[in-house]
Amino acid sequence: MKYDEEFKRNAVRLVLDGQSVKSVSQELGVNESQIHKWRRAALINGDGVKSGAELAETVALKKRIRELEMENEILKNVWLRRRSQLPNESLWH
Repeated sequence: MKYDEEFKRNAVRLVLDGQSVKSVSQELGVNESQIHKWRRAALINGDGVKSGAELAETVALKKRIRELEMENEILKNVWLRRRSQLPNESLWH
């Protein structure tokens, strides 16, 4: 039987979200080895199949990157202000 890509992604997502391959296999009526192949292919090809935990981690990491970029910008501005207030500019060159 031929399965469409969305069906395969959903099957893989169920496994990545913590269900066993065996239970997904029984639930969907697909051979376990087929689900293993789809999972392996999705992970190798980076098909955008992510578990809920992976999505939450990605969101948290992107938020942390934005926070660190803002902190970096603030520190850079403070450094530039203080540098401009120093009497001898030659110390910095």
